[in-house]
Amino acid sequence: MRTILLLIVSNTFMTFAWYGHLKKPDMPIWKAILISWGIAFFEYVFMVPANRLGYGQFNAFQLKTIQEAITLVVFMVFAVLYLKEPLKWNYLVGFGLIFLAVWVVFKK
Repeated sequence: MRTILLLIVSNTFMTFAWYGHLKKPDMPIWKAILISWGIAFFEYVFMVPANRLGYGQFNAFQLKTIQEAITLVVFMVFAVLYLKEPLKWNYLVGFGLIFLAVWVVFKK
């Protein structure tokens, strides 16, 4: 459970690092890059321990799959609440197919 919580926090930071600047299109690109790098540092502060703690309980393929699934959930919340973008049916179906892939990865 600690691994999952750390991955959620990590992905929240990374989502803001990658997409947070989109609300400020007038910001110079160099400034957006520097701010994003600063935010991304905190992503690593949580991602590295998440992977260290999770490895053994999960294999590397499973850890990466969990991380990607969490990224999609965090991004959906971010896009709707922060960027104010609509969540359309085709996005949900597409992400649903990705979650089907997650199920396949964890299938014994």
